[in-house]
Amino acid sequence: MELETARFVLSPLGVDDIDAFVDYRRHPSVAHYQSSTTDYSRADAEQLVAEQPRTGLPAAGEWLQLAVRRRADGTLLGDVAVGADPVQPQTFELGVTLMPSVQGNGYAQEALAAVRDQLFASGAHRITMQGDARNAAVLRLVSRLGFRHEASLHDADWFKGEWSSLECFAQLRSEWVP
Repeated sequence: MELETARFVLSPLGVDDIDAFVDYRRHPSVAHYQSSTTDYSRADAEQLVAEQPRTGLPAAGEWLQLAVRRRADGTLLGDVAVGADPVQPQTFELGVTLMPSVQGNGYAQEALAAVRDQLFASGAHRITMQGDARNAAVLRLVSRLGFRHEASLHDADWFKGEWSSLECFAQLRSEWVP
């Protein structure tokens, strides 16, 4: 999967992205809401890159990390995660991570909208997103993208040594406005 937007090129995360990817994944404000920690290693990133699909959409149960690169100079700014539901056909989950220095500029919205649009254009039935209830920026972002709030899961996720609550969102192809 490769996409272009007004400001970005999105394509599978590759070996050349690993150093920058590890740098922003280790940042405390990024690691706080990720399954990774501030000690995320180059070996972790190499394994992720080696195991992901290189073309097309992920198969059931697989994840694809799409690098978000600035069109003007190819600089890696973040990534969009695309996961295919292991059971439900044509159902995907999205996530996004950006370097702290570029957050708040509409980059996540632009990148996620492009991926969402491509998934629906390719036949996806349903796309979900979820976020930690304390991450107000992500919750606002998901709403701006037109995702419908479906559930609040209180103290439902044992995450990094504490219970956290999740907000769950979804959008159906029938609700999508291209």
